[in-house]
Amino acid sequence: MIRLAREADLPVLREVERAAGEPFAELGMDLVATDEPPSVAVLREFQEAGRAWVHVVEDVPVAYLIAEVVDGCAHVEQVSVRPDHGGRRIGSGLIDNLAAWARDRRLPALTLTTFTDVPWNGPYYLRCGFRYLADDELTPGLRDIRAAEAVAGLDAWPRACMRRDL
Repeated sequence: MIRLAREADLPVLREVERAAGEPFAELGMDLVATDEPPSVAVLREFQEAGRAWVHVVEDVPVAYLIAEVVDGCAHVEQVSVRPDHGGRRIGSGLIDNLAAWARDRRLPALTLTTFTDVPWNGPYYLRCGFRYLADDELTPGLRDIRAAEAVAGLDAWPRACMRRDL
């Protein structure tokens, strides 16, 4: 079941993020695997703004999605699923939930940034209806996000921006 995140969920979301990062180590992406999850304070900002959703099992979050509005589109800031709950379409359910939220607000698309060669990233989002954006399609906000990612060292692996029109 998907619902809005609650204050009590926020520490659990950090645990979900840590677990979701572990498979990156198997690809030699230790920087990603060991990256510190967003703080409770940062997660609270999304939660209080009504832009944090969780998929729960017995009311315990096993996945979450946080979003921003970037250049007039709903931007997936982070979507993470515990690996022991993978393969159940939980992530795509959270993305579809965001799409419904965006449609209600008359936003034209969803956007995100991702690793192109990680199977549960770029190829997965293609299956979820996203497409890669060419450089000349990047909005100022997406360019800023990509610049910050580069500074953080994420460009050690191929990354790209994606969009799903609604």
